[in-house]
Amino acid sequence: MTMIQALRSAMDVMMQRDDNVVVFGQDVGYFGGVFRVTEGLQAKYGKPRCFDTPISEGGIVGIAVGMAAYGLRPVAEIQFADYFYPASDQIVSEAARLRSRSAGDFTAPMVIRMPCGGGIYGGQTHSQSPEALFTHVCGLRTVMPSNPYDAKGLLIAAIESDDPVIFLEPKRLYNGPFDGHHDRPMVPWSSHATGKVPEGYYRVPLESASVFRAGAQVTVLTYGTMVWVAEAAARESGVDAEIIDLRSLWPMDLDAVVASVKKTGRCVIVHEATRTSGFGAELSALVQEHCFYELEAPIERVAGWDTPYPHAQEWAYFPGPDRVAAALKRTLEA
Repeated sequence: MTMIQALRSAMDVMMQRDDNVVVFGQDVGYFGGVFRVTEGLQAKYGKPRCFDTPISEGGIVGIAVGMAAYGLRPVAEIQFADYFYPASDQIVSEAARLRSRSAGDFTAPMVIRMPCGGGIYGGQTHSQSPEALFTHVCGLRTVMPSNPYDAKGLLIAAIESDDPVIFLEPKRLYNGPFDGHHDRPMVPWSSHATGKVPEGYYRVPLESASVFRAGAQVTVLTYGTMVWVAEAAARESGVDAEIIDLRSLWPMDLDAVVASVKKTGRCVIVHEATRTSGFGAELSALVQEHCFYELEAPIERVAGWDTPYPHAQEWAYFPGPDRVAAALKRTLEA
C-alpha cells in the first residue's frame, strides 16, 4: 500500500469495527479528500459517518470535541497542517483539557489528521511542520509516521485512544519514500518492505519508537520524512549511524532514545521544522539530561531555517542529505 491507501485502510477497518467512528472535514466525503485519503468511505458508510464540513477549522474541531464528549470517536481532517491555527483554541483549551477539567468524567477520544511538511512546492502556507506547537500542550498526543505500515497501525491505535491525538502525515511520503534528492525519480512504496501493509486490523502502540537503522557510531533522532533523508545521509557518507524513528513525538519512547545514545555516545537530531524552539530542542535537552556522562561530542541539530518556508528556494530550506551528512561527520570529528 501507499501511505494514502494505508491511512484509508485504517479508517475503513475502524469504521467496520466500531459504529462510533466517524470521519469528516473539508471535501473528505464525495470528493475523497484533497489527497484522496478518504476516497470511497462515504460511498461505503454513508453521509452520517463520512461527511463534508464547511471551511471552518474551528468548527470542525469544535464538532469533534462535542462528539467525543458524547461517546463518538471522530476522525477529523484539517486539509493542511498550515490551516489548524483558527482551531487552536478548540484544540488547546477544549480537547486537550477536557479530561482534566472534568476530573475524568469526560474524555476526548478524537483524532485530528493533518498533512504536513514540504517537498511538494507548496510554499509557505502549505508546507509547515507545526509539531512542536502540539507537543507543548499538556493533554495532547502527537504522532508522525514515516511509512505506510506504521501509518496504519498508529492511526488505528490513535482512534482507539481515549486521549485527543494530533496525527501528522508527511505529504511528501504519501506515494513513496523521499530521501531528499528531489532531482531523482520517485521511488514507489511497493519497492519497500514497509509498503507491505496487512489488510486487516493491527496496532502500532503509541509511545513506541523504532530502530529504523542499526548502527554504532552515532544516533540520529528523527521522524517523518527526515527518517529517509537521514538514511540517505548515513549511506552516502559511510557513517555507521543508528536511526531512531520516534513515530510518537509526545508522549515519546524515552527509553529507546536513551539506550541508543548511551550505546553510540553521539547524537544528531534532524527535523524539517524551523530550528528555534523546534522539537529538536526538547530532544536535545532530554539527551543532555539522561546521557550526559556517555556523550563524547556536542549534540548536533539539523533543521529548517528560521524563516517562512520559501517556494523559490525550497531545496535550500529543506534539510537534505548533504546537510545531515555534514552534521554526522562533525559529530565524529569533535
